[in-house]
Amino acid sequence: MLITRSDPASAGLAGHFAAAMARLGPFGAAPRLAVAVSGGADSTALALLAQNWAEQNNGSILALIVDHGLREASAAEAELAAARLAVRGIKSKISILSGISAPAIQEKARAARYAALGNAALADGRLHLLLGHHAGDQAETVAMRARRGPGGAEGVAAWTARDKVLLLRPLLEVPPAALRAYLAAENMEWVEDPSNQNQKFERARIRLEGTGAQPAGADARQARELEAAQFLARHAVLRPEGFAVLDAPAAPVAALAALLRVIGGNVYAPDQQATAALAARLRPATLGGVRILAAGRLGPGWLLVREQACLAPPIPARCGALWDGRFTVEATAAPGMSLGALGDATRKYRKYNGLPEVVLCAMPALHGPDGAVSFPAPARFTPPAPVAPHPFFSSRQ
Repeated sequence: MLITRSDPASAGLAGHFAAAMARLGPFGAAPRLAVAVSGGADSTALALLAQNWAEQNNGSILALIVDHGLREASAAEAELAAARLAVRGIKSKISILSGISAPAIQEKARAARYAALGNAALADGRLHLLLGHHAGDQAETVAMRARRGPGGAEGVAAWTARDKVLLLRPLLEVPPAALRAYLAAENMEWVEDPSNQNQKFERARIRLEGTGAQPAGADARQARELEAAQFLARHAVLRPEGFAVLDAPAAPVAALAALLRVIGGNVYAPDQQATAALAARLRPATLGGVRILAAGRLGPGWLLVREQACLAPPIPARCGALWDGRFTVEATAAPGMSLGALGDATRKYRKYNGLPEVVLCAMPALHGPDGAVSFPAPARFTPPAPVAPHPFFSSRQ
């Protein structure tokens, strides 16, 4: 049932929330939930609804607040959100981000925020992370994706597995006005983010224009993903050194997008239109931080390998650290050692496993403060897990 503006603010919304959580579960006898809270109306309403639901189910919630540092007021806003929640008996934890800069500042901030939220949830032993996306966000997302190609018309999923946490969006059928009405009835204040009205951002323009669109069913996406999986099983080899070989002159768009995402160490695939043009006729190209070139001695077809110019800088070689979004350090190295690309030292190891230099130079190696290099490094290829949606049937079906 889609919540309408005529529903009683508290009772109607709480009932809808409980029904959505029932479909998103199970959560066990004593649910332990994390709730992403920005201090805005949507996430604040989500926190109150989640607190009420958790108490009724012998559970608890922890509000996770991220100070993104993109505005001077962000730290104060984070503290204010935590203080307002504390008055309602909701515990919170603030994570502070830094070093986010242009270009693509919104995308970088979004990725960093999700990583911080997921890490904070796991650190407190909470595997379910609730997000405040509502019906307005859904309509804007569908409109944005429609401008990039046919994929994504079903919108954002209510249940998503990402890395080691489950992202849950129980408010996707709730219009934002209903959330504000609920907060007013609860006498709860919130913060308005000025960036939501900044028309240099596509989402804000769509919101102002009122050009959002309703999501389509998931049948077409499921068919695309099945086709892609079958194609990759027949034609692709993904290697633990962080590259792939694709033996085909062309590929389904979803299949190529999946390979580009994995080899590039990205949660999301590159631009749909660019991917579709390349998938129709595979050829030498660079897209999404991935080079495509003839496989050569590795066999027929195409080699997909990480682009050197996009490789992440070295990181301290601590056990569990993730480098370049693709390799996890499996053992802590000596003090002062870092993990980064083999790079210029490739010539010393050019006979390693018969791999071409374009592959070797993008593989991880240990680098000492004295310039010494140790290769291969104790690191395992762990690209981002697919953002896997769970079938979520609304009460209208």
